[in-house]
Amino acid sequence: MNTAMVQPPGRQGPGRMPAPVVARLDVSLARRAGGVLPGEHRTLGVGAGTELAQLRPYEPGDDLRQLDPAASARTAVPHVRQHVSERAMTTWLLLDVSPSMAFGTGDRLKSDVAEGVALAIAQLAVRRGGRLALVTAGAAKARVLEPRGGRAAIAAVRRVLREGVACDATEHPVTLADSLSRVHRLARSRGLVVVASDLRDEGWARPLRRLTARHSAVVVEVTDPREAALPEAGRMLLTDPETGMQVEADTSSPQLRRAFSQAERERRSRVLEATRRAGAEHVTLSTQGDWLRELTRRLR
Repeated sequence: MNTAMVQPPGRQGPGRMPAPVVARLDVSLARRAGGVLPGEHRTLGVGAGTELAQLRPYEPGDDLRQLDPAASARTAVPHVRQHVSERAMTTWLLLDVSPSMAFGTGDRLKSDVAEGVALAIAQLAVRRGGRLALVTAGAAKARVLEPRGGRAAIAAVRRVLREGVACDATEHPVTLADSLSRVHRLARSRGLVVVASDLRDEGWARPLRRLTARHSAVVVEVTDPREAALPEAGRMLLTDPETGMQVEADTSSPQLRRAFSQAERERRSRVLEATRRAGAEHVTLSTQGDWLRELTRRLR
C-alpha cells in the first residue's frame, strides 16, 4: 500500500486559461453564494468598509486614524468617521486528489482539469476582499488550508496542486464524504462550496445534503470519454487505481461492452439524482475539449 503523493505520468496541466474567460465566471459564482457580492450587503455593525455609517465626536479610545480633518476643523471639535463593514464571501474548495484522478485519454488527465478549476476558483474567490479555503480528499491525509485572502491564498493552493495526486492503492484514504463533513464542521458562516472530483467514491450524498443546508454548492464532476464506453481492444488487464485490484476482461465481447456502458449510465443517473436532491448545482467537465469554456457556459 502507498501513502505518497506523485505527479501523474502524462500530466498536461489545465492548458490556457484566458483572463477574459475566467472573468466571466466572477459574477456567476458570487451570485450563487447567497445572492450578494461582497460589498453589496450591509452588516449590522460598523467596521473597515468604504461607506460612511456615522460622523461623531471623538471619544477616548477611538482609533486616531479615523479622525475626520474637515469635520474637526469645521466644528472645532475632534470628530471620527465610522464606516459600514462589508461582508466578505468565503469560498471553500474541495479538491479530489484520489488515484483515479490521474486517468485521462482525452486532451489531458482528470487531475489537470481539476487543477484548472481550482486555479480559476482561487482567482475569483479572493476578488473584492473575499477569502479562500481548501480541503483535499482521496489521499492518506487531507490537506486543509484555512480561509485567507489575497495572493497568499492563491499561492497556497498552487503549492497543494504541485503535490499531485495520491499513489495507486493508497492505504486508508480520506474519503470524499469525510472531507465534505470536515467542510461542514469548519465553514461556520454561509458561503460557497465548490467540489472538483470525478465522484468515483461512495457515501458522499448525505454529507453533501448536510452541507447545502447552510451553503451554496457547485459540484464539478470531471469525466473521461473512456469511462462511458469500453473500447473493443481484445483481452485487457484492468487495474482499479483506488484499491489496486486487477481483473482480466475480454473487450471483444459485445455483451461485456453493453454491460459496462449500462453500469456507467446507471452510476451517472445516481450521481445526478444525488446532487439534485442535495440542492447543489452539478456541472460535468470532460478531459476532451475546452473545459474552461464549458464551465463558463454551464454557470451562466
